[in-house]
Amino acid sequence: MEIETKAMGTVSIVEKQIIELEEGFYGFSQYHRFALVDAKENPFIWVQSLEKKDLAFLSVDPFLFRPDYELDIDDSLLQPLALESPSDVIVLSLITIPADGGSITVNLQGPLVINKKNNRAMQAILTDPRWQTKHDLLAEASVNRGVQ
Repeated sequence: MEIETKAMGTVSIVEKQIIELEEGFYGFSQYHRFALVDAKENPFIWVQSLEKKDLAFLSVDPFLFRPDYELDIDDSLLQPLALESPSDVIVLSLITIPADGGSITVNLQGPLVINKKNNRAMQAILTDPRWQTKHDLLAEASVNRGVQ
């Protein structure tokens, strides 16, 4: 299937790239279907709304630059994902690139958690004080020798 994207124009996707967020993202609760589209630059992934062409989030695997990253999420909150094993989970963190040229930040407090077996997803909110909504991505990467 072909979809229109904010960043890359028309792209082809397959069904397994589509995720369903029952409650949407915080602040965008009316949008539930998204496609995971590889960005032109590795290791980034676009989370593109299938319902609104102009709604897309750049994301990255947080473990690439924060090997100490931990998700402490109550099992009851994860029930809608129907996870059978920790190996079924994909975690992505959303990136903000300010228009004013400020620091590129990554949200480690509100990760996207995906069950790769059934493509159900949710945005979790972590309460661990180590994880904030605005971590400087380049600083984190250089300290931890990850994304560059």
